[in-house]
Amino acid sequence: MTVADWRLAVDIGGTFTDVVLMDRASGRVVVDKTLTTPSAPLDGVRTGVRQLLAKAGVTPSDITAPIVHATTLITNALIEGKVGRAGLVTTTGFGDTLLIRDEHRYDMYDLQIEFPAPPIPRERISEISERTNAKGLVVETPTAADLKRIADELRAQNVESVGICLINSYANPANERAIADYLRVELGVPVCISSEVSPQIREYPRMITTACNAATMPVIGPYLDELTKWLAAEGFGGSVLMMLSNGGVVSTDDAARTPIRLVESGPAAGALAGSWFARRLGEDRLMCFDMGGTTAKSCLIVDGEPELTNTFEVARIYRFKKGSGFPVSVPSVDLVEIGAGGGSQAWVDDLGLLKVGPESTGAMPGPACYGRGGTHAAVTDSDLALGMLDAEFFLGGDMPLDLAASQAALGRIADKLKLPVGDTAAGVHELVNQNMAASSRMHAVELGADLRGVTLLAFGGAGPVHACGVAELLESPRVIFPVNASVLSALGTLVSPVRIDLARSMVRPIKGIDEAERDALLSELREEGHRVLIAAGADPASVTFRYGVDARYIGQGNEITIWMGEGNAFPGNTLDIVNSFETDYRRIYGLTIPDVGVEAVTWRLSAYAKAEEFEPLVELSDKPGAPHGTRAVRFTRQGEPIMTPVYRRSDIGRGQVIEGPVIIEERETTAVIRPNWTVTLGNDGSVIADRKVK
Repeated sequence: MTVADWRLAVDIGGTFTDVVLMDRASGRVVVDKTLTTPSAPLDGVRTGVRQLLAKAGVTPSDITAPIVHATTLITNALIEGKVGRAGLVTTTGFGDTLLIRDEHRYDMYDLQIEFPAPPIPRERISEISERTNAKGLVVETPTAADLKRIADELRAQNVESVGICLINSYANPANERAIADYLRVELGVPVCISSEVSPQIREYPRMITTACNAATMPVIGPYLDELTKWLAAEGFGGSVLMMLSNGGVVSTDDAARTPIRLVESGPAAGALAGSWFARRLGEDRLMCFDMGGTTAKSCLIVDGEPELTNTFEVARIYRFKKGSGFPVSVPSVDLVEIGAGGGSQAWVDDLGLLKVGPESTGAMPGPACYGRGGTHAAVTDSDLALGMLDAEFFLGGDMPLDLAASQAALGRIADKLKLPVGDTAAGVHELVNQNMAASSRMHAVELGADLRGVTLLAFGGAGPVHACGVAELLESPRVIFPVNASVLSALGTLVSPVRIDLARSMVRPIKGIDEAERDALLSELREEGHRVLIAAGADPASVTFRYGVDARYIGQGNEITIWMGEGNAFPGNTLDIVNSFETDYRRIYGLTIPDVGVEAVTWRLSAYAKAEEFEPLVELSDKPGAPHGTRAVRFTRQGEPIMTPVYRRSDIGRGQVIEGPVIIEERETTAVIRPNWTVTLGNDGSVIADRKVK
């Protein structure tokens, strides 16, 4: 008899909290979905986990493996400004850096541009007399009197945490560490330093990353403490691992020290799930299309892997324009995220034009159809009014929707537009599809990719409802709806590697590099990577190190990242670095610059341990199923409602072919297959929709 090996994953989204149980021994997967509780996120987690365990017939003591957790807590805290009361210590003369930013105007001709308020206001920033030069030599150390002064200033401000970001501390962290040691004792609050959070050049990105980290430490710390205590009280045997923005997982202690690394935790989990499916399905290129209740995410998977970026901009406040947020220096899966989810509000602007998002109704009160006091018409209201959703089968009937409330909310929008309610609902549906397709195209342009012909992987609660419409706009011929599509991000945490990406700036001409100095730096990064992975439960023998360098031509202001290979020591010599740099530079810019030297700016190390292999159990019938009913569905503004067959996903047989239009329902989501599409059920249980060539 096979002994069960249960694994639990949790993903807190803006509207729903997803929970997944997976038995690695048998391949059985059990899922559930419950509304997020923004004011007390653990309440939603408790509800979802208890419901899931009851459904699976599993007790907490049956789960002894680490519980993997993705969350939007950090992102939402920064976007909404609901952060802790943090203080910041910096070098004398640099206290206004968070206000000055980098002096870049992201739109030269718009006089109304806005920036988000810094997460730490000026009155909670203390300056201290100290100095480290660019070569790492400590020129001035803080005096005892100055240390006492800043402690008194921060104490008077009742700070809950402190960030320390001193000039040139990436080259030598001695002064930062001394100040941190003093403040931890004097204030008794969490303290972070830039030389650990983001030890890289450039004053503003390093300081804003440190400030965001300090401001979110009081948010994540108490939650993780409360979570781990509850899990222990319930009898769970495993620890908790937190999903990072780069697709790796780390221990709760490491997550509490550097919460900024969790900023894209949930979306990264979805991208990792997409990578897993791309490899299983043999798809060279796959566009992950993840649409939940609050946002929609797109991520291009090439050769089974998502692109990674070394910076990520969070909390964009001005029309989601690049440059209007916080450019935090954290490794992240390269994706695009916009305010287009099931809860995105429909509204009419001053010119009388219909708009959708980015404001969301969230989990409370939610769209009007949730019946929780919401009065704003949202995307889910339009989908319900168009017949794409069944009001009596939302969450399998556990959360029935109010069709009359949807129509009333849409009616208020329709009155402003002077249109029928049906046309307004169709307009909302089409507009949100256009928004998502446009953002996906822009993401592809930034990556130098052409999305025509690429397959879409649709997941998230609302993704399967809109995927075929988005695919038509992107000229994509195929959409795949995987098993458990609505909770795929949570599933992604269970197939993710244990991973950490580290970096440290050391600016040197390539030909003048002291290999002993370089190797000492990389040795410190390896030790930190090894420590983080072992703390996350990785087998020490399985840890692999990969090395990269941010390099540029001497005199340039921007770098490109080149990856040099793996091993327990830096692979290659200075000539190898130059050759790799010029190869990548030519690929990106179409040329190289002769007779100009190359310099290394930042050294990177990726430490990871591969995830265990997993084969999900799929039970499919070989007999073709029949629809359990029909309903009128309107697919376009110009068209009339079409009587459309409605299938339960579990009733469709292996290899069965169904001509669209058709609705395929399951408890947590609904796949809307538009006219001119054909559906087949794959051997792995995926619903595969192919567009007919006209």
